[in-house]
Amino acid sequence: MAERGQLPPPAKRLCCRPGYGSGCRPGQRAGGAGPGSGALCAGPSSAAAAAALGLLPLGKTQSPESLLDIAARKVAEKWPFQRVEERFERIPEPVQRRIVYWSFPRSEREICMYSSFNTGAEDPAAAPGGAATAPGGAGDAAAAADENRLPFRRGIALLDGGCVDNVLQVGAPDPTAGASIDDENCWHLDEEQVQEQVKLFLSQGGYHGSGKQLNLLFAKVREMLKMRDSNGARMLTLITEQFMADPRLSLWRQQGTAMTDKYRQLWDELGALWMCIVLNPHCKLEQKASWLKQLKKWNSVDVCPWEDGNHGNELPNLTNALPQGANANQDSSNRPHRTVFTRAIEACDLHWQDSHLQHIISSDLYTNYCYHDDTENSLFDSHGWPLWHEHVPTACARVDALRSHGYPREALRLAIAIVNTLRRQQQKQLEMFRAQKKELLHRGVTSITNLEGWVGHPLDPIGTLFSSLMEACRVDDESFHGFSDFTENMGQCKSLDYQHLPAHKFLEEGESYLTLAVEVALIGLGQQRIMPDGLYAQEKVCRNEEQLISKLQEIELDDTLVKIFRKQAVFLLEAGPYSGLGEVVHRESVPMHTFAKYLFTSLLPHDAELAYKTALRAMRLLVLESTAPSGDMSRPHHIASVVPNRYPRWFTLSHIESQQCELASTMLTAAKGDVRRLETVLESIQKNIHSSSHIFKLAQDAFKIATLMDSLPDITLLKVSLELGLQVMRMTLSTLNWRRREMVRWLVTCATEVGVYALDSIMQNWFTLFTPTEATSIVATTVMSNSTIVRLHLDCHQQEKLAGSARTLALQCAMKDPQNCALSALTLCEKDHIAFETAYQIVLDAATTGMSYSQLFTIARYMEHRGYPMRAYKLATLAMTHLNLSYNQDTHPAINDVLWACALSHSLGKNELAAIIPLVVKSVKCATVLSDILRRCTLTTPGMVGLHGRRNSGKLMSLDKAPLRQLLDATIGAYINTTHSRLTHISPRHYSEFIEFLSKARETFLMAHDGHIQFTQFIDNLKQIYKGKKKLMMLVRERFG
Repeated sequence: MAERGQLPPPAKRLCCRPGYGSGCRPGQRAGGAGPGSGALCAGPSSAAAAAALGLLPLGKTQSPESLLDIAARKVAEKWPFQRVEERFERIPEPVQRRIVYWSFPRSEREICMYSSFNTGAEDPAAAPGGAATAPGGAGDAAAAADENRLPFRRGIALLDGGCVDNVLQVGAPDPTAGASIDDENCWHLDEEQVQEQVKLFLSQGGYHGSGKQLNLLFAKVREMLKMRDSNGARMLTLITEQFMADPRLSLWRQQGTAMTDKYRQLWDELGALWMCIVLNPHCKLEQKASWLKQLKKWNSVDVCPWEDGNHGNELPNLTNALPQGANANQDSSNRPHRTVFTRAIEACDLHWQDSHLQHIISSDLYTNYCYHDDTENSLFDSHGWPLWHEHVPTACARVDALRSHGYPREALRLAIAIVNTLRRQQQKQLEMFRAQKKELLHRGVTSITNLEGWVGHPLDPIGTLFSSLMEACRVDDESFHGFSDFTENMGQCKSLDYQHLPAHKFLEEGESYLTLAVEVALIGLGQQRIMPDGLYAQEKVCRNEEQLISKLQEIELDDTLVKIFRKQAVFLLEAGPYSGLGEVVHRESVPMHTFAKYLFTSLLPHDAELAYKTALRAMRLLVLESTAPSGDMSRPHHIASVVPNRYPRWFTLSHIESQQCELASTMLTAAKGDVRRLETVLESIQKNIHSSSHIFKLAQDAFKIATLMDSLPDITLLKVSLELGLQVMRMTLSTLNWRRREMVRWLVTCATEVGVYALDSIMQNWFTLFTPTEATSIVATTVMSNSTIVRLHLDCHQQEKLAGSARTLALQCAMKDPQNCALSALTLCEKDHIAFETAYQIVLDAATTGMSYSQLFTIARYMEHRGYPMRAYKLATLAMTHLNLSYNQDTHPAINDVLWACALSHSLGKNELAAIIPLVVKSVKCATVLSDILRRCTLTTPGMVGLHGRRNSGKLMSLDKAPLRQLLDATIGAYINTTHSRLTHISPRHYSEFIEFLSKARETFLMAHDGHIQFTQFIDNLKQIYKGKKKLMMLVRERFG
C-alpha cells in the first residue's frame, strides 16, 4: 500500500458529531437528529426544533452540558454500549440511559444511509434495517415521507428536551451494537435481513420491481463506500452470496439457456462493485487477502456467470498492465473462461505505490517542464503535464475506485492525466498512419484492430471518465471537496454552467472539464475495435454506445464544443485503421452508424461538408462485403493484429443494419433540395446497404419527404426514391420476400409521381425488375387504370403510347409465362384486335404442352364471356385433353368446368357435342358425373338453348345412336366398375349409402332399351360374387329383388 500521507486519511464517523458547544444543556446539541423510520431529519438546531414545537421559546439561552452528559458522550464515541455492558457489571441506570442516548448517530446522512435503500433517502423505501415502504405512487410516497419525518422530528425534539425517557426505535438497526472508534463503520448491519431481502428479490425473477430494488441495494453499497463505511464491503459480500445461491444459475447452465438481460446487468454491476472494493487505496492487506480468497471461491463455482455472458474469451490478462513482480495472480489467467469476478481477482494484484501515480493524484502542481522524453511511454507530455500509461480500462477502474471511496479530487486528477494520455496517443497513431498510409491504401485491407473496445467494456472506462469530468463541471468547490453523489443529475450540465477547479492547469487554453468530458466520449465512441463474441457482449456494445450518446445529447453545444467535434471528426477521418472512421479498417470492426448519426446531426448546422464526409464514411458495413482481408501483421501501440480468418457470428446484425438505415435516412432528409448531396447519398446507399427491406424503407422515407403536403414535390428526391425502389426490385426479383407484392405496388405509385416517362421506362425494362405475373397483373394493369390516367393528366396521344407499352409488355410476358400471364395479356389487349389475336394464338400454342386444364378452362370461360363461343369451345376441348377424373372423384373441382364445357358444346350444336363426348368419355371415369352429363344432353336438343343465336333442328338426340350411345355405354360401364371397387372394401356403416348408389345406377341402366335386363343380370352377378356379405345382399334383394 502507498503511504497514507499521500491521500487524505479515511474519515472517522463518530456516533456523536462535534458541535456541542458550551451553550448546550443536557440532551441538546448544535444540530443534527437521531434515528427514525427511514426518514430524514434536518433543521438548524434541536433548539429551533424544540421552539417550533413549543418546548423552548425562541431566543432563550441554553445552559452548559452536565458532566454526566459529557462523560456519557465520550464513552459512546469510543465504545459501543454492547461492549460497555459486557465489561462493567454494575452501571447506574441514569448513566446507562445517557450512554444509550449518545450512542445514536447524529449524522443525518448516516441515519438515512442505514434506513433507506434510496441514495439521498428521497422516499421512505425499505431499508437494510427494516423500514417500511409507503404504498401508492410518487405523490403517495412523498406524502408518506413527510408524514414520517414529522413524528420523527417531534420525537427527537422531545428526547432532546428531556420530556421522554424511553424511545422506541423503528426501522434502523441497533446502534448500541455498533463498532468502536477504530472501526470504519458506526452502525451494526442487520446481515440476516439483508440476505432475506436479496433472496426475496431474486426469487421474484424480475417481477414486482425486484430489479429496481436490487439496483437500489447496489447504490446503497456505493453510498457506504463513499462514506468510507466498512459495512459496504460486508453488505456486498452478503448480496453476492445470495446471487451465487440463486437456483436459476444451475438450471440455466443445465438447459443451456442464457440469463435474462436485466439479470445479466445486475451481475455486471456486482463485478464492477467488487473491482471498486479491492481497489480501495486505503484498505488493509488482510482485508484484501480476505476478499481475494472469497472472490476465488466464487470464481471456482461451475455456475459462476462468465464475463461476456456467453463464451469465455481468450484474451490475455490485460488488467495487470503495471509490473507487479513475481507474485502476479496466475490462477485466473489459466482458466478457460473469464467470470464476472476475474477482473476483481486480477485487480487484487494492483497497488497504489507507484510514485508517479501518487504524485498525479495528490497534487495539482505536479509538472516537469524540463522533461523531453518523447518516447511511447513517457511520463510527461510536451507541456510538462503528467501522463499515465496503463491499460485504459484498468486506469479508469482506479478513477472509479477513487470516486467510490470518497476521493473526488484525486479521481479527477487521474482522469485528466488519462484523457491527456489518450489525446497524445491519438496524435501518435495519426503520425504512425501517415507514415504507412500509402502502403495501407494500396492494399485496401488491414488486420489492425483493438481486441478490447472501451465502449461496452465490463469496466465501462469511457463512462467512468465522462462521469468524473461532468461531475467536476457542475459542483462547487466546497461540495466537491466533500462527498458528491455522481449518480445524480448526470447530463444536466449546460455549456455555460461548468467551473474551472484547481486541476484546470492541465487543460489547454479555452478548455474546461465539460469540453474534456465531451472529447473523451468522442474518443471512446470513435475507437476502432473488433466486434466481440457472444450475443450479450454485442448487445452491450450497442446499449452502452446509445447510453453514452444519450448523455452527450443532453449537453447544449456552443462554439467551444463545436471546435472539439470538428477536431475529433477530422482525426477520426484521417487516422486510418486506428479510428473507426478511418479510410481502411478491419473487416470486423464495430460499425460507426449510431455514432456517425450523432456526429452528423451535431456538425450539420456548423460544418455541413465535414458532417456529410463523416456520415458517408460511416455508411460501410464491411462484414457483409465479399472480399476477405489479407494479413497486415504490423503491431502498433495498444493495437493487436487479428487472425484474418476469424469470423464470429454477428448476433446484432439486424440492429446494426437498422442503424445503418437510420443514418442514411437522416442524410436523405437533410439533403432535400440539394442535387449533389442527394446523388452522393444515393450512391452510398446503393453501395453499402445490403438489405432489400432497409433500402425499401429508405425509398419510402424519401418518397414521404419528397411529397410533403405543405410543399411542391421535390423531383430530385422523388428520383432518388425511384432509384432505390428499382434497386429493391432487382435485389428481390430472384429471392423470396413476403413484402414483394407491396414493393411492386409501391414502385408503380412512385413512378406515377415521377411522371409518365418513369412508367414507360419500368414497362420497357420489366424483365429486369418484375416477374411476368407481376408485370401483367400489377404493373401493366395499374398503368392502364383510369385512376393513373387521371393522376397523370394524359392526352389521347400519351394514353395510346402508354397503352401500347403495356400491351407489348403483356404479350412478352404471355410468351415467357403463358400459364400465369395469358389471361392478363388477353384482358390488356382487348381494345387492340391485332394484339388480342396475337395473345389468343400464344394461348393456343401453349395449350398442348405448357398449360393446365384449369388455366385453359378459365381462359375458355373468359372467351365465352367476351362473346367468342367457338374460341371458348376450342379451348374447352383442349382443356379436356389434360383432364383425368377417376371413379371416386365425385367432388373434384373440375366437375363444374366439365359440365360447363358439355353445356357449351350442346348449345353450339350436334356436331360440337359429338366432338366433345369422346373426350369426356376418355377423361371422365366417375359414374355420377357421366350420368349427370347424359341426363342434361337428353333434356333438350343440341342448339335448343340458343345462347349464341344459332338455329337448331328441334329433334332430341337418340340414345341408341352416336354420340349419346357412346356416352350411355360409358356411364353404365363406369357404374359397374365403381360398384365392384366399392364392394372390395365396404363396411356395414356404408351399406345404406351403397343401396342408394345402386338406385342411381338403375336409373341410368333403364335409359337403354335393354336396360332392365342388363340391370337384372348385374344384380344377379353381385349376389353370386359377394354372397359372403349376407347382410348386404339381403338389403340388395329387399330393394331390387
